[in-house]
Amino acid sequence: MRMASQTSPKKPRVLVVDDNPFIVELLGDLMQVDGYEVVSAADGPEALAQVAADPPDLILLDIMMPGQDGYAVCRQLKQQPATRLVPIVLITSLGEETHRLEGIEAGADDFLTKPVSGAELRARARSLLKLKAFTDELESAEVVFRALAKTIAARDRYTWGHCERVAGFAAALAKRLGLPQAEVQTTARGAFLHDLGKVGVPDAVLLKAGPLDREERAVIEQHPVIGADLLRPLKTFREVTTVIRHHHERLDGSGYPDHLAGDTIPLAAQIVSVVDIYEALTSTRSYRPALPPAEAKRILQEEAARRWRDRELVDAFLGLRENDSHRAAASARRSSGGEGGRQQVLG
Repeated sequence: MRMASQTSPKKPRVLVVDDNPFIVELLGDLMQVDGYEVVSAADGPEALAQVAADPPDLILLDIMMPGQDGYAVCRQLKQQPATRLVPIVLITSLGEETHRLEGIEAGADDFLTKPVSGAELRARARSLLKLKAFTDELESAEVVFRALAKTIAARDRYTWGHCERVAGFAAALAKRLGLPQAEVQTTARGAFLHDLGKVGVPDAVLLKAGPLDREERAVIEQHPVIGADLLRPLKTFREVTTVIRHHHERLDGSGYPDHLAGDTIPLAAQIVSVVDIYEALTSTRSYRPALPPAEAKRILQEEAARRWRDRELVDAFLGLRENDSHRAAASARRSSGGEGGRQQVLG
C-alpha cells in the first residue's frame, strides 16, 4: 500500500557573514552538522541584500569587515520591522567589554569571541532558533486573527475595510499623543482586532437593519468579551486583549462589559473607542447613511460633554482629522492646478 506523501519541515536557514572564506566554511560546516541550510555573504552590503531578498532564521555576523562593519549591519537590521526579530550572533576576535556592550546596544542577540567553540556555537544557535520558531508561530497566529477580523468585517458590505481604517486612525492618534512606539503598536493591533468577537454574534443580530431589542443588545454587548477570550491564551496579546475588552466602556461607568470608569479604562481602549465611533458615524451602515464629518464631530463633542469620552482625547482626534482634511484639500487643489497647467500647455 502506498503511503501518502508528507511535506518535510523546512530547514532553518542560517546566514554566515564574514570576509574570510575559511571562517565562512568553518561556521557553515558547524551549522550543517545540525541540518541547517547555510548561505553566506562576504560583506555588509551583500548581507543586507540577501536578508532583504529572503530573511534567514539566524545570522552569524562578523564585526570586523571592510566598508560596513557588523555593528552597522546589525543596527540596520534591528531597526527594520521586517527583520528586527531575526536573531543575530556577533562573532569577533575583539574581546574587550566595550565591544561586547556596543554589540548589545546595536541589538545583537548573542556575542561570541574567536576562536569560537563549536559546541557552544551550536548550542546557542539551537536556542536562538527555538525562540525564532516561537515568534514565527505567534506572528502566524496574529495573521490568522487579522484574517478573521477582516472576514467578520466582510460579513457586512457596509463595514468592509472598517478594521483597517480604525487601526490607521488609532495609530495616528496614539502617535499624536506622544505614546511610546510599543504602546502605539498595541493600540493599532487592538484597533484592528477590536471587533474580533463579532464572530460569535449571529447575522440576524449583527446585520439587523432596525434597532436592536433588549435581548439582541445583550448579545452584541458580549462581542468584546468573546474577542478578548479568543486572544487570551496567547501571552503576547495580553495588552491587546484589554483594548478589545474595554473599547466600549464609558468614562462615567455606563459602558460595557465591565462598567469601568475614568482612568481605570486603559488609554489605548479609550483611543480605539473614540476612533471607532467617528469611523462608524462617517460610514454608511445598513440602518442609516453616512453622516457628514461635521455631524460626527458634534456627536463626539456631545459625548465628551456628557463625560462618556475624554474631552482632551476627543479634541486631539478631531484636530488630527481636521489637519488631514486640510492636507487632502490642499493636495486636491495642487492636483487640480497642475492638471489645468498641463491642459494649457497642451492647448
